[in-house]
Amino acid sequence: MTMSSTTDSVTVLTGMYAAEAEYLAAGGPGEASFDLLAPFFAPNVELHQADALPYGGTWRGHNGMTQFFLAMGRTWETFDMVEQEFLATGETAVVLTQVRARARTTGRELSFPILQTITVKDGQITEVRPFYWDTQAIADACAAPAPAPTD
Repeated sequence: MTMSSTTDSVTVLTGMYAAEAEYLAAGGPGEASFDLLAPFFAPNVELHQADALPYGGTWRGHNGMTQFFLAMGRTWETFDMVEQEFLATGETAVVLTQVRARARTTGRELSFPILQTITVKDGQITEVRPFYWDTQAIADACAAPAPAPTD
């Protein structure tokens, strides 16, 4: 581990999260340009989301990230990262984020942690792997209610 690579990883991540806040303040998915975030992500970035989530799957490249943010925007009315802790060792960083969110479909509010492992190479994020404590609670909060039976 070198101190400069650790510092660089944290610098890239804090810059990316600041750009994400700017992106969301500018209207977020469908309104703001992904160009605010693009410099922080490698062209071949991979984001691996748990399949059980409404936005689950693997998202690749800048286009995949753009589509991911659109899927997040369809899922969440609000998604606030209220507290973050960073631990970086070389190219690998771990970010613990406490989230407060409101599901767009149901209006349900949740507070939950996400732990992400993030790889930073040559000053850009190349891979993100988020881990949720309870994917079922998130999926349930986002699920549309079942239609009422009709006579």
